[in-house]
Formats: sequence, C-alpha cells, structure tokens
Amino acid sequence: SQRLRGGYHCGAICFTFEPASPPGPRACQCGFCRRHGARMVSDPDGTAELTLGPVTRRYRFGTGTTDFLFCGECGIYVGALAEVDGKLLATLNLNAFNEPRLELQAVPVSYEGESAQAKAERRRRNWTPALLA
Repeated sequence: SQRLRGGYHCGAICFTFEPASPPGPRACQCGFCRRHGARMVSDPDGTAELTLGPVTRRYRFGTGTTDFLFCGECGIYVGALAEVDGKLLATLNLNAFNEPRLELQAVPVSYEGESAQAKAERRRRNWTPALLA
C-alpha cells in the first residue's frame, strides 16, 4: 500500500492515508461539498491517521452525525469524521493532499434524503478506519 500525506495549508493539521487500493474520488453534491469543491476519498480496507490542532474547527449539519473538519486559520476543508458502532471513520478531501492527483476526476454522488441509519451503513461500508493522534 502507499502512504499519502496532506493537511492544512498553514501546517496546523496533518494526516496520513494508507489506502489498500488506489483512491477513486467522489464529489458529493450537497451545498457544503460543492462550495468547497471537495473530492472525497476513503477505503474501508485502508487506514487514516489525523493530527488535529487547536485551530481545527468541527462543523455539523444535516443529521448532525458527522464532524466536517476545516482550519480556522487558513480555511482548508480536509475531511469528515463519524463514529459508527464505536469506531471512528473518515473520508478525506483529495484536494488537501500534498499530491492532490488533479488528473483524477471525481464521480458526482448525492446522499439527499438518506436517513441517519442509511448514512451510518454507507459510512461503515465505505469510509476509512481512523485514528486521532
């Protein structure tokens, strides 16, 4: 597997992502993700480790089950964390990686109307097991 790194533009947070297979980015069509131009990646067979600093801001909307992480200093949106069945899961914004693989086109996806239970099941199935350092 490969170890990919990224974080905030200002250096206040960093993360590593070790996918078991090459990431295929998704472009969620919700207002938050569209406004950020996010290209999200995750791998249920991979690992993610995030080091959050004091300028990290957590934002919740919709069902309120996920922390969307962005920097209060430079404004970069790095990804989202959710706890499902006592496990921390993450999806990361490919645009926040040190090497953002701009040639990879994100597949548009919509989760509109999805219940909190359906969201949890999708995240359990697709998101990356995560650790906070």
